[in-house]
Amino acid sequence: MLKFSPNQRSKPDSMKREDDLLRRFREGDRRALARLLTRVANRHPGLPEVLNELYPEVGEAWRIGLTGPPGAGKSTLVNKLVQGYRAENHQVGVVAFDPTSPFTGGALLGDRVRMETIGLDPGVFIRSMATRGHLGGLAVGVDEACDLMDAFGKRRILIETVGVGQSELEVAHSADTTIVVLVPQSGDAIQAMKAGLMEIADIFVINKCDRDGADQAYRELMSILHLREDEDGWQPPVIKTIAETGEGVAEVLETIERHARHLRETGKLELRRRGRAAAKTRRLVEDELRRKLWQGEREQRRTSGLDGVRSPYLLARELIDDFYREIRDE
Repeated sequence: MLKFSPNQRSKPDSMKREDDLLRRFREGDRRALARLLTRVANRHPGLPEVLNELYPEVGEAWRIGLTGPPGAGKSTLVNKLVQGYRAENHQVGVVAFDPTSPFTGGALLGDRVRMETIGLDPGVFIRSMATRGHLGGLAVGVDEACDLMDAFGKRRILIETVGVGQSELEVAHSADTTIVVLVPQSGDAIQAMKAGLMEIADIFVINKCDRDGADQAYRELMSILHLREDEDGWQPPVIKTIAETGEGVAEVLETIERHARHLRETGKLELRRRGRAAAKTRRLVEDELRRKLWQGEREQRRTSGLDGVRSPYLLARELIDDFYREIRDE
């Protein structure tokens, strides 16, 4: 019979549940992955510990961001890219960011509405995440969602943005390869230059090339690209596609792999990922400081303290001093 000393205690039930969740995750239980992704969306307070536990298992996946204006056919292109990767037997994850539903706070379009042809494939995991009012097209937690899919064994992860606000620029901070999807007859090439997309795009795709103006859009974009300085030896190619029929998709897939080889061979991949990790560290610190700063009565004083006499500048100074005192007293 086993004997326990009086001071020996078993794990609390909550810790046992966490251990069981991680065990099921590592065994490939899709429901465990879904549950952890829900924690990302809800910003669960215990999530950092779980992600830290899984971090040694992160780093094998290639992350591909797709951005561009609404209506460019990004979802259709993602669908075709996933089919191409599955034909090569790659495990694939898709993180699609949708506008927030004003009623539920969740993703408006849902996980598989736009990609139902691939949603039932056991080698594919699709998750929609709400932007939750974030001004760009990426939700808070994109890196964490990708880390979970990476640790789960997905070796190609596609990130699709809403395509509004600053999403075109944000996706580059989370992706190894950034694809900008444009369409003919919309002045997208000029708008891309104005929006700063020329600097972050690794690959340009002109989709819906069965429309009039496709060749002109191609020439315009190529002429603009000649103005871009080639800093790392990679000149972004421009690929014409008709995603609806699959035309040009094979070339996109090949170009992604070529870009991956380029980054690995030149050492740029390590620099990109190190920069991404540094940015994530800064964000995590800032999030925790922000959470602690506005907890308790300070959040109430932020509005009640403006009594018509005290200025926002003075109140801000008082709140910061109070925060510093609290830290010193801990």
